[in-house]
Amino acid sequence: MAMVVVLVLSILYEVVSRYAFGAPTLWSFDISYMVNGSLFLLASGYSLKVEAHVRIDFLSSRLALRHQQLINLFFYFFMIGPAFAFFSYVAAEKAIHAWLTGEVESVSPWSPLVWPFYGAIALGLMVFTLQVYIDGIRYLSGDKAPGESAIKDEMSHG
Repeated sequence: MAMVVVLVLSILYEVVSRYAFGAPTLWSFDISYMVNGSLFLLASGYSLKVEAHVRIDFLSSRLALRHQQLINLFFYFFMIGPAFAFFSYVAAEKAIHAWLTGEVESVSPWSPLVWPFYGAIALGLMVFTLQVYIDGIRYLSGDKAPGESAIKDEMSHG
């Protein structure tokens, strides 16, 4: 939630600075896309955990629950998980390289360091990948049904 506050305040500052004082900032655009991108990816694992994503299951929902779980297990373990593990690896390499070289945003007049942004992307992808495998294990064990939120389930048991 703190990142949302940073995003709103940076855009608000830019609007006031630009239109009230005629002095646009150099940094607002960079902050807004970096914070927005980081927020999106850092929240992705939580979104998967609470099933706050779009699920297209008009065909599989007609199957028995165990078949639905096995279909989800297959896609999570053998398609989504490996793909996002690879994306995480590439993003982590890019973040480390940016940190070691002091890489800056080359198209920005502000030229901020990009490793924090790349690091947030890598962390978000890693957490999402971990949640994919956790959900896959829950499908395997029968502890999760497609479309069932882990948060709702925890609240009903505790």
